[in-house]
This record gives sequence, C-alpha cells and structure tokens, in this order.
Amino acid sequence: MKRFLILGNIIAVALFTLVACGSNTVQDTASKELGISVSGGKEVSNFNEYSGGEGRSCIAISFDDDTVLEEIKGNFEWKAFPLDDTMQALIYGLEDETGGTSGPFLSDNQQNALVPDIQNGYYILIDRHTEKDKATGADILNRGSFNFTVGLYDIDTNTLYSCKLDT
Repeated sequence: MKRFLILGNIIAVALFTLVACGSNTVQDTASKELGISVSGGKEVSNFNEYSGGEGRSCIAISFDDDTVLEEIKGNFEWKAFPLDDTMQALIYGLEDETGGTSGPFLSDNQQNALVPDIQNGYYILIDRHTEKDKATGADILNRGSFNFTVGLYDIDTNTLYSCKLDT
C-alpha cells in the first residue's frame, strides 16, 4: 500500500511539473525577456530555431490599444527610433563606408530580417553576453559569439517584436 502511495505521489509531482512547464505562453516569455507586461497582446508570428541552447527566435505580438506603448515610454531602458548603428546591424544589416556589410544577425536562413521595416517606434537591447551594467551593446558586433535579446515596438501597427540570438 505504501508503495502505491509513494508511486502515486511521484506521478502527481511529475504531472504537475509537466503542466507547469508547458503553461508558458509567448506573452509570458516576451514579458520575462523584455521586463514589461505584454499579457494583453495576441501572437501574430513565432519564428524559433533553437537547438541545444543556441539559435534565433522572434515573436511578434499585436495589441488593440497603447497600454504597452505607455509602459515602454515609462521605462528609461527603451529608446525611441531611429535605431543606433548596432541595432541597425543586428536587425536589418548595415553597410559601411567601404561597401562592406554587417548583418542582419536576426534573420532567417535566406538572410531575410525577422522584423519588418519599422519607421516609428521604440527599442531595447539586452546584452546577455556580459554582466549587467558592465558593457554597452556597442561592442557586440566585434564578438565571436552573441547572446542578446532585443525588443522593438512598432507604433504604427501596435506590434511588439521580442527576438533572441544565442551562438
């Protein structure tokens, strides 16, 4: 009888763990990654090429109102467009004076940017490669590996993009 009780408890804990781990929504993931609440949004697209802890992902979430925009405006870590050169290279690619290009780093297998062209919005770059507040994103392009998260909010379409790259 004790064995059945112990076995039953083990099964219950295992099922609870599976259910709890599987209950994260894309909104939960984006909220955690970007430090803002996006629970009121609707998933528009979800590109995910992670394998073994490395890869690229980009989630698009649309909103019916500007609640998230107001939260972003109140967060000093988010910056208004235009994108700086580092973000431009990471998201869309950047051509230098000699005609050489850098990026885009957040792209599909055909080198197409995962985020559509945004004219008006806000962005954040979270460098997970270094300790918080120890380095700026400016040196990201000179590294041999990448570990960063970006958030972009398109004011014209009320769409948030939460993207990650780990190499």
